[in-house]
Amino acid sequence: MLAIQSAIGALNDAVDAPRDAVLRPGKPVAAGRIPVRTAVAVAIGGSSVGLALAATRGGSALLVAAAGLAAGLLYDLRLKATPLSWLPFAVGIPLIPVYAWVGATGSVPPAVAVLALLAVPAGAGLAVANALADIPADAAAGTRTVATRLGPARAWLLATGLLAGTYAAAVLALLAGGAGPDAAAVDMPAGALAWVAIAGGALLLVLGIALGRGPGAERRRLGWGTEALAVAVLACGWIAALLAAGRL
Repeated sequence: MLAIQSAIGALNDAVDAPRDAVLRPGKPVAAGRIPVRTAVAVAIGGSSVGLALAATRGGSALLVAAAGLAAGLLYDLRLKATPLSWLPFAVGIPLIPVYAWVGATGSVPPAVAVLALLAVPAGAGLAVANALADIPADAAAGTRTVATRLGPARAWLLATGLLAGTYAAAVLALLAGGAGPDAAAVDMPAGALAWVAIAGGALLLVLGIALGRGPGAERRRLGWGTEALAVAVLACGWIAALLAAGRL
């Protein structure tokens, strides 16, 4: 997964180099500190290594890894500068827990399938928040993303609704599945820590949402990063709560 994500990121910077040279000249490829051909080589090498490593865990792991890579490359090469830029995030992020379980065990437990479903709106929300941070640069370049099409206010509301809705749905799923904070957990200390992580993820999400509403691209970019961290913390806490309650 590290190799595949490196490949997606490197190709993204290679494709964006001409635009970044004007709008974000500090980025390594845009600034000329890393040649475009080197970024492309990293993309090719990372893709090859990632798929080869996934193949060692079987055909199912390879298929999931290839689907995640395809979503990322589609974003880089075609959808990033369109109103459909959210789609690869909505597809790719849910594949991460699926890939982990398929690679480790060869199967996907029902609870992980639920987590993957919850990750669909979370991925879409993060994509909108990411596009929201780039509105000034995209507007200057004449790029029509989901955020430039909706405008800052509506894009912020959409991202907030998707991310907050995901959090609420995740908590309700835990309560319905008998993994709430008052459940008779198999491992009480671990269960308590899991819910501390879930609460911490909520605080991070609120902070990210607040930063995303503020003026300035850098502040919005910090908000998007904080929201992404909040989703990751929530996912880890969610899995830990199920494990502690003996539900996974």
